[in-house]
Amino acid sequence: MLITLLKSKLHHARVTESELEYQGSLTIDPDLMDGVRMRAYEKILVANMANGERFETYAIPGERGSKTICLNGATAHKGAVGDRLIIFAFAQIDEAEAASHKPLVLVLDESNDVIETL
Repeated sequence: MLITLLKSKLHHARVTESELEYQGSLTIDPDLMDGVRMRAYEKILVANMANGERFETYAIPGERGSKTICLNGATAHKGAVGDRLIIFAFAQIDEAEAASHKPLVLVLDESNDVIETL
């Protein structure tokens, strides 16, 4: 049997841009994606700490080293520049692997620099 567990999380990611006229998704600096082994087009759940909004979308890589977190398309209505987000990715894991599974978590500061790895 497979169970769904947290695979990775970007904690306190700060929204740097918002682009309403876009197809959708959340643009993330590839350095941050690499830090939690998040793949391009991976399904993600996003929680906005400023307004309580939660939404599902997919991750797309932005410019490497830019620290970008950009709300695209309809997600632009779910937050504003400066809001703090928690970005979750999940994985289907069998019960044997689940016993030793530990998610990758990066805690970010107000500039989207990594301040802690959990």
